[in-house]
Amino acid sequence: MPMIYFDHAATTPMHPEAIKAYAEEAAKGPRNPSSLHAEGRAARAALTASRDSIARLLGCDPGELVFTGGGTESDNAALYGAAHAQRQRTGRDRIVTSAIEHHAVLNACSKLEAEGFKLTVLPVDGTGRVLLSAAEEAIGPDTAVVSVMYGNNEVGTLQPIEEIGRLARERGAVMHVDAVQAFGHERLFLQELPIDLLSLSAHKIGGPQGVGVLYVRRGTPFEPTAVGGSQEKSRRAGTENVAGIAAFAKAAELAYADLEERGRELERIRSKLLSALEEELGADSFRINGATEEGARLPHIVNLSFPGISNETMLMNLDLAGVAASAGSACTAGSLQPSHVLLAMGLETHFSQSAIRFSFGMGNNSAEAEKTAKIIATITKRLRKR
Repeated sequence: MPMIYFDHAATTPMHPEAIKAYAEEAAKGPRNPSSLHAEGRAARAALTASRDSIARLLGCDPGELVFTGGGTESDNAALYGAAHAQRQRTGRDRIVTSAIEHHAVLNACSKLEAEGFKLTVLPVDGTGRVLLSAAEEAIGPDTAVVSVMYGNNEVGTLQPIEEIGRLARERGAVMHVDAVQAFGHERLFLQELPIDLLSLSAHKIGGPQGVGVLYVRRGTPFEPTAVGGSQEKSRRAGTENVAGIAAFAKAAELAYADLEERGRELERIRSKLLSALEEELGADSFRINGATEEGARLPHIVNLSFPGISNETMLMNLDLAGVAASAGSACTAGSLQPSHVLLAMGLETHFSQSAIRFSFGMGNNSAEAEKTAKIIATITKRLRKR
């Protein structure tokens, strides 16, 4: 039985054209872009072409892009690099972030706090959107870095990045945005946005795992965290993954080419899942977590609670029925922990502990959404009857 894969927010299948780009580059033999011979120069040309391609999509200078090993590395490098540089140059020692960030950001902020930085965590409203009033109060003359994600990876809610970025810029703080989940679904024109650092990852848009990008706006205070060779203009040491980067560039190009139409298709899949669930179970049998209006959320994520059924039980039953989804929460020692995002949104325990994230992408269709709704209804009715 073919699996219905509704966990694209965790990782996406590689696009066939991205696989082709990877294979073609990898098949060219041992080529290190730092070498001066012909093979090295050819690798350098391929790396430059990929960097130029991604920069065109992002609306930035190619020299502002640093290739990394993924979103987590990009987040870590941004926070440690900017925080240490700001403290050394200006004496600023406060980090401002939000309660619904990915753990790659939250745990990095905690480590900085252990190093003596002050940490302010911004609250969110019931939809998971950062409160602007709290940001305005928190960002001050001692703020070194502000880090707020573009769109939440668990509930999909978009954040007021432009407003917070303007506050940070006016007050001399560096603005970092984790756009790992939003890239490929939202058009980002970095020259027009008040963003200094931006994190991206290839495997969320049909590219390979283990490849990412960190955008560093020219002039942003930044100290490298990976030291060694002079790769990436001495901002990230280590031989670049040329084949993976070529595949990332191809996946990004494809994602931008049909972004609007793909977004409309993802909205259709999402709507079909919800309407079919209402028909099968009734609207009162489940709850939508996060922003619901188009334009206030990412199109490919919907987070639903099924009160009375633990998310672990639901996920196991979905898996047995051939549906891959996620609880959108960390797994520690084999037991699902309550989602920090849902807790920050103020969800009651029976909602947070029964929440499932469905996320859609390449290969999905409305028929799968309708089938999934019927499977959920069967599972729900059986378990609630018990």
